Amino acid sequence: MADYNKAVENAVAQQVQRAELPDEKEAKAGVWDLETQTPHGGQDWRLLDTYIEDFSVTTNGLGTPKSAMWEAARALQDVLHYPAANFEPAWGALAGFLAGDKNDVGEIQKRLLLGNGASELIDLVIRVTPAGDWKEGPSVTQYKEYERSAENTNRQRLAKDDRSAALTCIVNPCNPTGDYMNLPTIQNYIETNCGPNSTVIIDESMQPWLGPNWRDDSLTGCPDWVRSMYEKGIKVFVIHSWTKLWACPGIRIGSILAPHADEVSRIKKVQVPWSVNEMAVRFTAQAISDIDYLRITWELTPVWRKQTVEALKKQHPDWEMFGEPWLSWIWADTKDIKYAAKAVIRCKKAGVPIRWGRDGYNQPTFIRIAVRSPALQVKLFEALDFCAPLKVYVASRM
Repeated sequence: MADYNKAVENAVAQQVQRAELPDEKEAKAGVWDLETQTPHGGQDWRLLDTYIEDFSVTTNGLGTPKSAMWEAARALQDVLHYPAANFEPAWGALAGFLAGDKNDVGEIQKRLLLGNGASELIDLVIRVTPAGDWKEGPSVTQYKEYERSAENTNRQRLAKDDRSAALTCIVNPCNPTGDYMNLPTIQNYIETNCGPNSTVIIDESMQPWLGPNWRDDSLTGCPDWVRSMYEKGIKVFVIHSWTKLWACPGIRIGSILAPHADEVSRIKKVQVPWSVNEMAVRFTAQAISDIDYLRITWELTPVWRKQTVEALKKQHPDWEMFGEPWLSWIWADTKDIKYAAKAVIRCKKAGVPIRWGRDGYNQPTFIRIAVRSPALQVKLFEALDFCAPLKVYVASRM
């Protein structure tokens, strides 16, 4: 065990020295093409013999809803058929979910398009946005797929307050920083910082964690305002990655709510047919119907997050925690790249990988930790106890 902990210290030193590179083991394993792709969390588990739980991704700590998982499994019986070209039954179910009790389901559905994860829809809407430069939201950093797609369409990044941008991309709540603008604030930000004849993409993937009344604070719930902005020449699109809320990144499901049905048609023209497979379509429709799953999510996530934050502060008093109390992750500033590197290395070797803010986000003193159950938190805090020898468990895989 002494040799194992020495190996951890050596790995920390190596990681700090080459702070510009992503994880070496992932690169060597061919997980990422570093010349063309932006590294994400969620890959370590494939490479770890000690794997226990993935704390590097911001998926729901409850795990995948069982009823939806079984529905996806049953969908395999129809694998000899093409999936529905209109994404039903997920399309109608998701329109109803977004509309809630206060908005017109039919009106929402006309403006709604599903895709193979939010990543596909991010790429498509940016691809059809007229030529012009882009800017990101007010946070110090944000989810990088917007930057990647903007660069792929030859757009230059502008200052955050530059109203001449043809494209503005805002992640709200911001992943990874945890910053959140409520509805009046985000509306005012768009009205103040975005010029006419421009496109605004708001990523609200993590916003439904707010609670049962999340629609009241969401841009999906104010169609009149979206329509008024459209008439002023500002197109507001709302993107969701549903793989987070329902813990299903393996099947890929996302949606975009356009400001007008005509904008959906423009995106459809460049979207490949059958973009969402039968398993994802059936999974999504069933997950939406699982009301108890969401109720428990809203009840437990803030409790588990608070427990994690309190334990982190007790274990590492100098660390600073960021993010809304209802979010599914914690953005923590360790104040020192050496501590961040040590946390990442120890957690990875212990089978509870976390996300380093260095990779992609260029925030080398930060780490991102997912909210998980108290039983799994125990394993995380064993790994983050820098004063104790590292405990390593050999995982048993089916």
